Amino acid sequence: MPQPLADLTARMLDAATRAGADAADALAMSARSVSIEVLKGRLEHAERAEGVDIGLRVLVGQRQASVASSDTSDETIAEMAARAVAMAREAPEDSSVGLAEPGQFAAARDATGLDLADPAAEPDAALLEQDALAAEAAARDVDGVAQVQGASASYGLRSMYLAASNGFAGGYDRTGRSVSCVAISGEGSAMERDYNGESRIFQADLPDPCEIGRLAGERAVARFGAKKPPTGAYPVLFDERVAASLIGHLLAAVNGSAIVRGASWLSDALGQPVLPAGISLTHDPLRRRISGSKPFDAEGLASVPRDIVADGVLQGWILDLATARRLGMQSTANATRGTAGPPSPSSGNVALTPGSRSRADLIADMGTGLVVTSLIGASINPTTGDYSRGASGFWVEGGEIVRPVNECTIAGNLRAMLKTIVAADDARAHLSTRVPSLLVEGLIIAGA
Repeated sequence: MPQPLADLTARMLDAATRAGADAADALAMSARSVSIEVLKGRLEHAERAEGVDIGLRVLVGQRQASVASSDTSDETIAEMAARAVAMAREAPEDSSVGLAEPGQFAAARDATGLDLADPAAEPDAALLEQDALAAEAAARDVDGVAQVQGASASYGLRSMYLAASNGFAGGYDRTGRSVSCVAISGEGSAMERDYNGESRIFQADLPDPCEIGRLAGERAVARFGAKKPPTGAYPVLFDERVAASLIGHLLAAVNGSAIVRGASWLSDALGQPVLPAGISLTHDPLRRRISGSKPFDAEGLASVPRDIVADGVLQGWILDLATARRLGMQSTANATRGTAGPPSPSSGNVALTPGSRSRADLIADMGTGLVVTSLIGASINPTTGDYSRGASGFWVEGGEIVRPVNECTIAGNLRAMLKTIVAADDARAHLSTRVPSLLVEGLIIAGA
């Protein structure tokens, strides 16, 4: 971990004490990134960014305030601390405000063993351009692709360091490397677009850019000639590309912030079935080489694996210290934060129990229905779970995909939907959110 970030947090904590804070925590983050975009075989856009951001949260009794800046001078840090303390003194009292107790600290103070940072050298812009050009060319070579909207490649390195007046201090680095491509089939009003993209922590793990582009092209061609499906109640298979959105709605409903506000359609479901028996939803922030992994949360608590749902039954909420105190519970070490605000609860790596059958098997079981590969817009009632989204994908008849479809809406209720899901076996192991294709019975499709 670069020493300057540790120095920055120490300077912020010292300034907070001198300004009159009773307690404080400080976050320093640095980032370096380079991205390349190409179009029609030529460089379209190149960007390099570097910077440092700092954030300070101060506590005065049971009141708190947060400030942030990208200026790291002593004068600015002193002014940040003075303003934060003045703001905190005017803030309303909140009995849930407070730092972690020393006994709650994570033993790990860095990411040793998690492989979150690639030791390989940063790729130069020429190599990124080469990857983007290769992806674009591969997509363009797919028969039926009318044009390639663009391809890109990027690299990033982010470092963070968190320190608090309670004695916690730690930080780590994280790298990322990605390639993506967008292809188009058809022309005018018959134009259809699709994409493919891959990202990894280690550059050596990234798939061949040609394969990334080829799949983008094939997906765009498969969508050519799409029309509206019929209206009615049909089974819907959420393709692995979009199935994680369903589980995302569940995670939002069990987030401690929603529970505290009374704005969750699962507020009465603790200890009750929310998924079919045999299916669990596990949170594991300690997976190696995974983008959502971390050794400790944004309040210095140890990251630990746990079941959010076990054998279909909801086990608990996603909590940070503040929401846990409001609910009379213990934090689940799910605090996240940026430099500009206090911590809040959020989930990281999650995995849904996979099924034993393939996506093709589930399609065969559907008879007649819809395979959704793309979702747009959203109308989700947070208190009732009523669900409605625009969708496109493929129509199934006789257990086989027969044509592409678009411009339709799918609707149902999340509580009922999630209790009937059937999981395939196609979740991708490298993703932070590992969710396979999911078959849901009896949704309402509004089409032609």
